[in-house]
Amino acid sequence: MSDEKPHAAGNVDAGDTSERVGMKVLRERGLEPEELREKLIDAIGTEFTTYYYYTNLRMHLAGHEDYKEITEDARLEDRAHFELVAPRVYELGGALPNDIRDFADRASCPDAEVPTPMAGDGSFDTESLDAESILEVLLEAERCAIRTWSEVCDMTHGKDPRTYDMASRILQEEIEHEAWFVELLSMERDGEINPAGHFVRGEPGDAPLSTNRRFNDSA
Repeated sequence: MSDEKPHAAGNVDAGDTSERVGMKVLRERGLEPEELREKLIDAIGTEFTTYYYYTNLRMHLAGHEDYKEITEDARLEDRAHFELVAPRVYELGGALPNDIRDFADRASCPDAEVPTPMAGDGSFDTESLDAESILEVLLEAERCAIRTWSEVCDMTHGKDPRTYDMASRILQEEIEHEAWFVELLSMERDGEINPAGHFVRGEPGDAPLSTNRRFNDSA
């Protein structure tokens, strides 16, 4: 009976764990899974480091609780993007770099650092630091993320539905993030109203499109 099922067997022997059908079908569609895997590591390297850098940026938005709240949404959603795609790297036969420094160096976007030098005591020199300069860093980080995930969408469209779905959902949230920071920077720097339609998430970092299914409270 099983011989009559068209997809019951293929060019991978039954029980063979050295091959992945999920990778073979990508090659058949013209997509090299190893190339995609490396692209994904670079992309989620940015999401992971951005989560870290946004922590610092948010801390220094002193006196702007509304800005801090929106930055927190973007920060936690970037973490959700990392967690959504990391398993895909392993499904494609890869692994995350063992050294976190190597991982950060591979990030596809520049570091979103606090735009002020460090003082001699290891703290930030905040005399010249203002909300405008922080919002500029946040905005450009989101734009780089949009370019990154757009490229992943282009690579996978019509070839890898699983990765395309992930990248598309992340891209939609990154586009939202850009709009938020365009709105805030427009008002803070130029006094212009440039609405983004931002609504408070149900909880900070809800990531309505990209959060992995929560199996427990730590997910």
